[in-house]
Amino acid sequence: MIKKSSLFIRQSVIGLGLLSGLFTAIGIDPEGEIIGVIGNTLTAIYPDPRISYLFIILPTILLLLSVITAFRLGGITGLISVILAYFSGLSVFSSLLSAIIFLGAAIILGYFATNRRIFKKIRLR
Repeated sequence: MIKKSSLFIRQSVIGLGLLSGLFTAIGIDPEGEIIGVIGNTLTAIYPDPRISYLFIILPTILLLLSVITAFRLGGITGLISVILAYFSGLSVFSSLLSAIIFLGAAIILGYFATNRRIFKKIRLR
């Protein structure tokens, strides 16, 4: 079984934060492109306006689900680590050192966000 911290770091911090920041820095949105191609294909086969409306709001729904999942796994600290990873992806092309520092901080925060036992031990002492 995969530990909760490892799953959170791979899915939310690296997958949602770092890759989203990288794609924003590059200037592309692969999720939007894939959804657009599938939407255009489906509307060509079945030209119902409800299908096109679904594919217009689908990227927003997927983003909200990703943020909610990150919050449920890591709480506020987890969301902060995802934001730090996003800044890391944004700064990869401008300053590699700051990108590494942001990513390191995001991974450490992501680890602490999922290991709540550490926070309980700190509060007891």
